[in-house]
Amino acid sequence: MTIPLILTVISADKPGLVESLAQTINRHGGNWLDSRMARMAGQFAGILRVDVPTTEVEALRTELENMSSSGINIQLAVSGQVEEPQLATLMLSLVGNDRPGIVHEVSAVLARHGVNVELLETSCEPAPMSADLLFRATARLGLLPQTDADALQADLENLADDLMVELRGAES
Repeated sequence: MTIPLILTVISADKPGLVESLAQTINRHGGNWLDSRMARMAGQFAGILRVDVPTTEVEALRTELENMSSSGINIQLAVSGQVEEPQLATLMLSLVGNDRPGIVHEVSAVLARHGVNVELLETSCEPAPMSADLLFRATARLGLLPQTDADALQADLENLADDLMVELRGAES
């Protein structure tokens, strides 16, 4: 019998980091299922889901904790097997002038509408014809049946005059 685990990893980026993690999981009979990983400002950050034989969970936990002596910090959580409500999925794209607090403002609107953020990617980049920074965000959102997508879009657009908002159904 296996148990699903969620691992979060943060470390100074260096070659061989993912291989070291994969080798440790493999040594304990684990199966690497899903992951999202990125390098940001010289740091490596990742989240992954693995299935591990129940008999190996504690040994794996111990070995992962010992990796902190090499500067690799890993948190482990047992993934619950709970029934999740069926949510409609929308894709959100935002572009606007960057400013402090924009992620807070957007996330507050999403929370007010009962929207679940399933995936979020943000970036700041120079505007094409100026030195001003543009904020870009893409997100996969889970909406309850009673969520009004038009009202959600209107509330997001009301955050700033320069904010362009696009909501569309998720592609299969």
